[in-house]
Amino acid sequence: MTEVTPAPASPAQERRSLSDHLREIEFDPRMIGMVAALAVIWLGFNWLSDGAFLSARNLWNLLVQTASIAVMACGMVLVIVTRNIDLSVGSMLGFVGMVVGLVQVRLLPGVWGFEHPATWLVSLALAIGLGGLVGLMQGALIAYLAIPSFIVTLGGLLVWRGAAWWVTQGQTIAPMDSRFRPLGGGVDGAIGSTASWAIGVALCIAICGAAALIRRRRKRFGFVLRPLWAEILIAALGCGAVIATVMMANAYALPAGIARRLVEAKGGTWPEGGLFISHGLAVPVLVALAVGIAMTFLAKRLRFGRYVFAIGGNPEAAQLSGVNTRKVLMLVFGLMGALVGISACISTARLNAATNSAGMLDELYVIAAAVIGGTSLAGGVGTIAGAMLGALVMQSLQSGMVLIGVDAPLQNIVVGIVLVVAVWLDGVYRKRLS
Repeated sequence: MTEVTPAPASPAQERRSLSDHLREIEFDPRMIGMVAALAVIWLGFNWLSDGAFLSARNLWNLLVQTASIAVMACGMVLVIVTRNIDLSVGSMLGFVGMVVGLVQVRLLPGVWGFEHPATWLVSLALAIGLGGLVGLMQGALIAYLAIPSFIVTLGGLLVWRGAAWWVTQGQTIAPMDSRFRPLGGGVDGAIGSTASWAIGVALCIAICGAAALIRRRRKRFGFVLRPLWAEILIAALGCGAVIATVMMANAYALPAGIARRLVEAKGGTWPEGGLFISHGLAVPVLVALAVGIAMTFLAKRLRFGRYVFAIGGNPEAAQLSGVNTRKVLMLVFGLMGALVGISACISTARLNAATNSAGMLDELYVIAAAVIGGTSLAGGVGTIAGAMLGALVMQSLQSGMVLIGVDAPLQNIVVGIVLVVAVWLDGVYRKRLS
């Protein structure tokens, strides 16, 4: 009997086996590419800035600056998944932020005085409600009057930017309530070392627990399981990212003058050699993380999320299946508006003022973050985690260019090129899958 020697695998077959292997562990190759691109960006800017980019101070500020865009990018994923677009988010942020500033500085003090404990809660609720109302209104025009989302939100871009000026006739409103300012980060918006480690440990436990729970459920219902090593690796990478973030936040010390005032305010004595007091995690970063977790749960575990992706995949089939596509589409834009309201609070609190320039060009960064994060403009495909990572990529580019002294016009050129390349790569990826 003649023994047949198998032919060596071709490069195409090797590539296919690697792709199949990644699909087996349910890991998106684009996510790997994004992480690699982020690493290249960070190392490149760190080299160009003589080590300043990867300092604890810069990374802490980078995460704070990313928070506002990341929150809006979570909503933009669902908008783009339904084959729509929202060009009004930056102008809407400016309008909502201006109304929040007006209420805090001029209206509520006349009702119950300055620095009332409820001021920040009323401001936050007002921002979310107003943003959601604006989003629902735009969504109704798109869903029920069949006006293209591009036209409706392009009109919104102009209308809400003008409304932001009209509210105060172009005046800047400041300062914000002291209990509201922590939403923007800064010294008041840092939770300290101990609380940061407590949150970090809790997140690691949640990551491991969620991985075990999902694996148990899959096994119970007879679904295909990831290899155990892949489960352990993914959980370890998630926990490693959390621990590294906490360590970075705790490595950024409060300025000596502020630290001394805090110690003396608590009745302590400032030692001669000084004290190292950590900033810890920033409140806006925690808000963005909470929004990301909630939006991921909504997109993957709730019926509403399944309807959104069904509409993006095939609107006609979704409608024939009994999905109220118009209602879902309107709610998607309403949710987008509510998230803009949260971002408006973060942005206004960070600046400690409501300004007419707030949110300028944010729509570009939000859309770019979603697309870079793997959300397809053709609809039906997108992840919340990818969009948040895309927001970090976009903010890293901007922060790095500012750090090395690149002019603003050139920054916009780079962002525009990155957006075009991301869309092109998405098209290439989709063709390879088809």
